[in-house]
Amino acid sequence: MPRGPEKSREIPAGEFKAKCLKLMDEVKRERHEYVITKHGKPVARLVPVEEDQPREIFGYMRGTIEIHGDIMSPLDVEWDAEKGILYNE
Repeated sequence: MPRGPEKSREIPAGEFKAKCLKLMDEVKRERHEYVITKHGKPVARLVPVEEDQPREIFGYMRGTIEIHGDIMSPLDVEWDAEKGILYNE
């Protein structure tokens, strides 16, 4: 679970190269970031990936539609399809 904002940790590029895989696992597990430096200057940042929750396809729009009036009764309007007209001419 993500924690509050935490100050990033700095690590020299040489040390990062030696510990890269271990640091990647740590970033994933602990959810903090590393700033990789060369000669004391930041050059890159290792940050955790924001994991999106998969969206359930059924019911994902529940609560977003509001029905006004009767939607089951027939309309008092004759459709062009009922008249045998395919296109408005």
